[in-house]
Amino acid sequence: MSDFSPDDGSALTDGVRRGDPLAFRQLFDQLYGPVRRYAASLVRDEAVADDVVQEAFVRLWDRRARLEAATPPRAWLYRTVRNLALNLRRDAATRQRLLSDPAVAETAAVPRPVTSPDDEVVGRDLGAQLTVLIEALPRRQREALLLSRVEGLSHAEVAAAMDCAPRTVNNHLVAALSSLRRWLAEAGTMVAAMLWWVS
Repeated sequence: MSDFSPDDGSALTDGVRRGDPLAFRQLFDQLYGPVRRYAASLVRDEAVADDVVQEAFVRLWDRRARLEAATPPRAWLYRTVRNLALNLRRDAATRQRLLSDPAVAETAAVPRPVTSPDDEVVGRDLGAQLTVLIEALPRRQREALLLSRVEGLSHAEVAAAMDCAPRTVNNHLVAALSSLRRWLAEAGTMVAAMLWWVS
């Protein structure tokens, strides 16, 4: 097996760029799970998430010769998955407008209702409570938080995946963590154990 790690961007990129199937397989095995979780958080449909991630890996292989050595494949994959998911959302919105179905248009135009953190926190386990609070964050803040805290990407990798500046990533994270701290404080002592995650 090739001695590549997704964190070793240059060596892994070189292996994939050369068309080394072992390097690509190792990249796939190590990154499929995390990238798929990220895709599912964007499209909220397991089957669509599978399709998006498979398309991202196919594009990576097809464009392997044009990969820049300075761009880690992990960041490239996250950015590609994000772009594919956003394209799907845009296409879905366009289809709904074209259908001119008032019920569909109304559903598409109204964002998911944000439930009260107090309502969601009571009676649920800590992980479920935190998930509910994260879902209530604005999309870009939620995306930065998940990539950084759940997927373990660096600020630079998050910035590359989200196609923005590292300072913007930091701003999103600060705002997201501030909101989570406030909501957790309002929820009371029952969720005090979660405060370590947002510190």
